[in-house]
Amino acid sequence: MSKPIAHKALRPIAAFEALKGAVGLIVGLVALGFLDRDNEVFATQIIRFLHLDAAWHYAQIFIKTMAQMDDSSLTAFAVLAVLYSALRFAEAYGLWHERRWAEWLAALSGGVYIPFEIYELIRRVTWLRVSALVINVVIVSYLAWILTEARRRHTQPPAAK
Repeated sequence: MSKPIAHKALRPIAAFEALKGAVGLIVGLVALGFLDRDNEVFATQIIRFLHLDAAWHYAQIFIKTMAQMDDSSLTAFAVLAVLYSALRFAEAYGLWHERRWAEWLAALSGGVYIPFEIYELIRRVTWLRVSALVINVVIVSYLAWILTEARRRHTQPPAAK
């Protein structure tokens, strides 16, 4: 029999972290698919397969970036993507099981993005950037609350518990 979940919002956060891990793993595997190929042609084929407009700004960035990458860069990128995925999967596991280390990891890793998200928002306001910042601030604030609440309960005298 498992213990009851004290902080029910940790499960959706854990699922979100697992989703980010899955996306990172897919990106790493796709990067490995570019090895020993004409990267520009293959990137264009992927854009067409996804039914995206090859003239779209972000499609062009993807195609140009892939055209400039050699096999060693792709391998390094794939390794970093897999490491990122492993970190996100470990974080998801820890949050799902209410491990204190995972709460710390999630709060710190989420907090690192906030200055960059603010910078991007200052450069150009979009609903996606606003949403990302708001969601991240809410998650980091919630995790900080859990951590401070746990610390407060831990430092109270035994009679006050």
